[in-house]
Amino acid sequence: MENGDLKNWLNERKITEVECLVPDMTGNARGKIIPADKFIDEGGMRLPETIFLQTVTGEWPDDMDDVVHEADRDMVASPDLSAARMVPWVKDPTAQIIHDCFEPNGKAHELSPRNILKRVIKLYEDEGLQPVVAPEVEFFLVKKNTNPDFPLEPPVGRSGRPETARQSYSIDAVNEFDPLFEDMYDYCDAMGLDVDTLIHESGAAQMEVNFLHGDPLSLADQVFLYKRTMREVAARHDVYVTFMAKPMDGEPGSSMHIHQSLIDQASGKNIFSQDDGSHTDAFMSYIAGLQKYVPASMVFFAPNVNSYRRIMRDESAPINVQWGMDNRTVGLRVPHSTAAATRIENRFAGADSNPYLAIALSLACGYLGMKEKLKPTEMLEGSAYDLPFELPRSLEQALIKLNECEPLKDILGHRFVQAYSSVKTKEYETFFRVISSWEREFLLLNV
Repeated sequence: MENGDLKNWLNERKITEVECLVPDMTGNARGKIIPADKFIDEGGMRLPETIFLQTVTGEWPDDMDDVVHEADRDMVASPDLSAARMVPWVKDPTAQIIHDCFEPNGKAHELSPRNILKRVIKLYEDEGLQPVVAPEVEFFLVKKNTNPDFPLEPPVGRSGRPETARQSYSIDAVNEFDPLFEDMYDYCDAMGLDVDTLIHESGAAQMEVNFLHGDPLSLADQVFLYKRTMREVAARHDVYVTFMAKPMDGEPGSSMHIHQSLIDQASGKNIFSQDDGSHTDAFMSYIAGLQKYVPASMVFFAPNVNSYRRIMRDESAPINVQWGMDNRTVGLRVPHSTAAATRIENRFAGADSNPYLAIALSLACGYLGMKEKLKPTEMLEGSAYDLPFELPRSLEQALIKLNECEPLKDILGHRFVQAYSSVKTKEYETFFRVISSWEREFLLLNV
């Protein structure tokens, strides 16, 4: 949408309000709701840059003044008109528009996750390449739980009973929540979200949606909006939806697998495959880059203390950086496909990851592999769960690995890495102060 079309776009839809959205570090929406007339006159908004430093608990890092100005200055948020959509669940016609963040001098703001993804995409554009991604997002429907001390439970479906058995790929289990998913598809259609397949995963009331492949920024926007949409849909059906990586004991975790390939802009061909279907040197180096740099990127693929409960042996999540053909035990799976559709599936990211940052880091790892002309390990034929862990086991370990990795810090920007590390360090320290029920049960009288 061109700038000159914004007023017409809003007027044609009789828009009365505009939700001005900025994705934060967690991947949630910050911003303002502005009357449409005022939005047209002002063409954007101002927000304090400290919104990128607030933790998931609402706190602030101790060293925040080392990253942002101590005067708590504003940044300029400008609407991206290609990311303008209706809000389909409200009564009055309302638009939602994702905004990009800039310094007052017009420079892209270094702490914006959306700008980080743009920064990585630009590296590929400078090489004449177009990344293509297709995310797969898993989530749980859960019974409403207003007491955080109580474990989560599956919700009751149309049968009047909650799920108790594993129902992988069950059509009937999905149909238990037909009214909810009908609303989901209606809302996604109204917003132009390219949701393709819906399946039941192996957990109780655990689902997965697949998105059609496309431009990385567009797909990150769509995952960002999809999470927001699903929370609204679930609330309207009196249940919760959670994208936590490991919400329930005894159930599998939820991932956000990222399929990725690279297209040569001049020829339109997938550079991962020869015409005969054999893999190219670029494909091998891309995999090798992921193998080398994923451990230092895990704080983006597993951004919360809960995320590391998903990274367990034999739990459908990778524990090392092995790769293989159609092998679901490895972190880097290469699905069987035609030559044109040759791609790599990054299975490291949890559903709780920020889609902008998870996609950006996956592309950054592959980029470094190609620039350094790295060679991957031998393809794994058997189970990767028979091999040792190669990934960080906690948020604290992941932060150490990131801050030791200069090539990634150079790509992402040292200021951004400092800010992100400060936020996650504060979250870890806040978590570490909590004494768990496990400690009281097993240590109170036994040590």
